[in-house]
Amino acid sequence: MNMDAVGSNLKVVESSRRIRYCDGLLRVLGLILTLVAAILTGVDKETKTVPISITKTLPTLHVPVTAKWHYMSAFVNIDMSESAVYLFARYFLISNAIAFSYAAASLVASMSVRTSKDKTGIVLVVLDTTVMGLLLSANGAAIAVGVLGQYGNSHVQWKRVCNMFGGFCHQMTAAIILSLVGSLIFFWLVALAILNLHKKSR
Repeated sequence: MNMDAVGSNLKVVESSRRIRYCDGLLRVLGLILTLVAAILTGVDKETKTVPISITKTLPTLHVPVTAKWHYMSAFVNIDMSESAVYLFARYFLISNAIAFSYAAASLVASMSVRTSKDKTGIVLVVLDTTVMGLLLSANGAAIAVGVLGQYGNSHVQWKRVCNMFGGFCHQMTAAIILSLVGSLIFFWLVALAILNLHKKSR
């Protein structure tokens, strides 16, 4: 009987160790993905010379236009749409920066769970879920703006620009994909933490 109890305890310790290892690995991946997504968004910039015709009698003007996340005038024609695009782009960047900062802090906090009570684990589950929701909403907003950039919207006179600013759009697409994978990492963190709490409660 004692040998069975010892064997059972060893299995629990080994399982708990594997869960902690997976948790730490996922947090490092989430940290890297959201950091790279934020950096790609922050440095994304492309300048093109755009021909503009004011009237048929005047010669065509060649104006340099820059696409950049914090003043994405390349995507818009009217002030209202410009402010909306700016807000979505800023929300995406800030959300990934928050997720990165949280991943770094939670990596340290998760290491202390092994010596603390389940309250720390529960707090991490709640915060992981919150960050996952934040990333998913930011990704949804960025994808919506990306669709406008790719296809435009003739009803509100938003012209497609990704055919002109291809490099800018491709880099933003890469940032969105990395951020989406980051949100999936946080989803797996939530699932893993719930599994760990369930095992501890038994």
